[in-house]
Amino acid sequence: MQAKQILTTGEIAKYCGVNFRTVIRWIERGRLKAYQLPGRGDNRVTVEDFVGFLKENNMPIPEEFSTRDRRVLIVESDSALARQVEATLQTEGYETTIAADGFHAGSLLGTFKPSVMFLDLRIPGLSANDVVNFVKKASGMDRVKVLLVSANATEAPTPGADSYLHLPFSSEELVNKVNELLEPSYA
Repeated sequence: MQAKQILTTGEIAKYCGVNFRTVIRWIERGRLKAYQLPGRGDNRVTVEDFVGFLKENNMPIPEEFSTRDRRVLIVESDSALARQVEATLQTEGYETTIAADGFHAGSLLGTFKPSVMFLDLRIPGLSANDVVNFVKKASGMDRVKVLLVSANATEAPTPGADSYLHLPFSSEELVNKVNELLEPSYA
């Protein structure tokens, strides 16, 4: 079952423990971004806007929204490194899957729907540049953040990557980078 993307004012009221009229006032005053349905004019709010509103107002984020976009696709041909990255991220509460090459990564983008792609610069199958270009141009993939990983600190960065890590890196550095990439979304 796909996660809910749109919320009603009643659903938001339940999450916040307030009356639905309070939610309508937030919308009318421009504090909570919403759109109206044609006809009766019922309000709807995207999950992303709702979570942004909660963060801005230092309100708790319901569990179902705080973990739903914590998926990381690990694209790494070195199986030992891939397993190490996977173990580190899973310990921090991330859902992960591994692709050993660019072709497998492309197929997992549509089914796994990651928020972050940990991408080895030297993957077999497709170049990292090809994968980044695909992610940035494919419909519905614009929210995927690309964390490019390279053993060579002097190598030219791949255009379109959202962040970089150079080998060797610590578990703390990895987690911090992934957290930074997720910050604008509903981490």
